[in-house]
Parts: sequence; C-alpha cells; structure tokens
Amino acid sequence: MSTSTDSAKTGPAATAPSAGELPDLLYGETETELRAAVRSLLEDRCGWREVLARTETDQTYDTGLWRVLAADLGCAGLLIAEDSGGAGASYREAAVVAEETGRAVAPVPFLGSAVVATEALLAADDRELLAAQAAGTTTAALAVPFAASPGARPKPTVRLVSPAGGGSDGYWLTGTVAGVADALPADVLLVPADGVPYGLYAVTAGSASLAPVVSLDMTRQLADLTFESVPARRIASGEAAHRAVARALDAGAAVLASEQLGAAERCLEITVAYLKERRQFGRQIGSFQALKHRVADLWVGVTQARAAARYAAACLAAGAADTPVAIALAKAACSDIAVRVAQESVQLHGGIGFTWEHPAHLYLKRAKSSSIGLGTADWHRASLAGLAGLDPPGAGR
Repeated sequence: MSTSTDSAKTGPAATAPSAGELPDLLYGETETELRAAVRSLLEDRCGWREVLARTETDQTYDTGLWRVLAADLGCAGLLIAEDSGGAGASYREAAVVAEETGRAVAPVPFLGSAVVATEALLAADDRELLAAQAAGTTTAALAVPFAASPGARPKPTVRLVSPAGGGSDGYWLTGTVAGVADALPADVLLVPADGVPYGLYAVTAGSASLAPVVSLDMTRQLADLTFESVPARRIASGEAAHRAVARALDAGAAVLASEQLGAAERCLEITVAYLKERRQFGRQIGSFQALKHRVADLWVGVTQARAAARYAAACLAAGAADTPVAIALAKAACSDIAVRVAQESVQLHGGIGFTWEHPAHLYLKRAKSSSIGLGTADWHRASLAGLAGLDPPGAGR
C-alpha cells in the first residue's frame, strides 16, 4: 500500500492530528445532516424491491437516482474544491454517503465516480473534468479491474499506439481492461496506459466498447472495456500518473470499507427486527439464548468495524501519517464483518432468507463482491503486517 499521505483531500475544518493524538471518530453536525438528506432520498427512491427489479433489466444502474444524488445533493463534488464548483468537503463526508449507499445497496456509481475517479483527477489536477464532475454533468470511472489492490501497481493492459492523429493532444489507445466497476454509466474513462512514458488518459466512453458482464452483485455490474485506436487526452504521465492511480485506489479502498459498514449495519437491523417479530413455540425466536449470542457477536463486530472505517476516513481526511495502516485495517475488518452479517442474516431468517422475496441475498452479494474489490481482507492483512514490520499471515509455515 502506498505510504504517501498527500492523497488526503481535506475540508475547511480538517486538520492533521498532532503526534500521538487520535482523530475524532464521532459524526459532526454536517455529517449528520448529510446522512439525513441522503437517507431520505434513498428511502424514497431506492427501496430494495426497486433495486431487485432493476438487477433483472439491461439498465442495472439507476442513472436518474444518480443525477439527483450527484447534482441536487452535491455528492459528486464532495471532494472537489469550492473554486472548481465542488463542496470542499473531506473523506469524512464521503464516507457517510458511502455508508448510506451501502445501506440501500444503491445501484449508483458513487464509489467509482465521486471517489476513485475524482481522487485520480485531483492528483492529476485536471480542473476541467473536476468542474464537470462537481456539476454532476459528467460521470467518470477509472479503468482498472475492481479486484485491483492498492499499493500494487496494476499492470496496464492498454497501450499508446500512435503519437499523432487523434484527440486534442494526438494520442490513441488500444487494449482491453476486464472487470471494471462503475464503468457502464460513465461518460469519461480514465485509462492507465503503457507508453513512453506511462500515462493516465481521459477517453470519451462512447468511443470505447463496453461489454456488461454477468456479475455476482448486479447492483454494481462490472464491464469489460475494449479500446481500438480510440482518441485520448493525456492528463498525467510518468510518476504523476502512477501517483494518481495509487491515490485513487487507496481512497477507494477506504471508502469501500465505509460502504461495507453501512450494508452490514442495515443487514443486522433487518435481522434483529425479524427475530423480534417471528414466533415459534409460543415465543419470539429472538428470546432464545443461542440466537441472542449470535446477534450480540454480530453487533460487536459491526461496532468494531465502524471504529476502523471512521478511523480510516478521518486519517485520509486529515492527511495523517497513519493513513496506510488505517486503510488496511478498515478494509480487512469491514470485508469480514459485512460477509459474516449477510451470511448470518440469511441463516437467521430461515426459509424466507433463501428466497428472492427478501433482500438478504442482495446484501450477501454486495458483501461478497465488495470483499474482493480493491483488495481482499487477506491482502490487506498482509499489507498491514508489512506496514507494522511483521511477517505476513501464514509466513514460516
């Protein structure tokens, strides 16, 4: 994982904690108000039955909902400075929105566009695209596989094929990228490409071939991208391009952890409500000691994951030196608990939990796919061990 801390994008009040001082993990007033606005919108426009119905259509992403979330609520420009039309907020606010999109398993490209692609553009200082993103008129996606891990430079599978004759800067790209998240609703693709030197290029999505693939989680459907001598504009080159991609993946992993937290929390809420309502043998099944213990263990796990996710968001927002450690810890913890809660939800709901008539399967699919995205829990634990100067798990066996 990248050890740089310049990836943080801070809000007006964000300051790096002094040595030995922990960042505030509580939600501030602005974050609470933002949560309320986003949750209200998603409860009105993104019920689980609507989400499920959309997964069975050709348009799995809800672009109408995304336009409202991006433009009307300003979520697309949270990380973008005010002088570029954004909100000038920080990763703390972005993490709150991610919690809510995870809670609703919302089929919107918030993670891919407002976080990953935006961080790459911030690193490249491309104000033109940043302004379009902040206005909510342009959706972008970073063309790297969703399974790419932070810290390990993704090997480019697209190459620069001609120095002249295409695009405003005269660049052409050829190649393929498999399994890209949030590319289907994108207007612009940010493509890392091999060349002399390595670079990051902006490509109009309409000039590339996007092939939707059947994904485990159809609320975040993946796509395979093909570029056949498509015109492109270079936005960063050399180490600047590597840094932009690295920062984007770091930020994506941290915010994905918050999304996993939101999904786990909502899944636990649904399960507890069911245990209070369902009766067997003349009593609520939630009164059985064995089930109490299982749910209590889940609650402890979710609470611990919240602390880890909040710490990662706070460190990223403040540019703390502990940011790489915090991201690895959060993604590992939140990946584990999200899968565990979703699996237990299916089991504790009994027969209905295994059917299409209950949202448990939506949360399980989101949890499983997110646990693979942007580094698995095992990958982040190994990264964490390396950052702490320890042998990775399993070493020496």
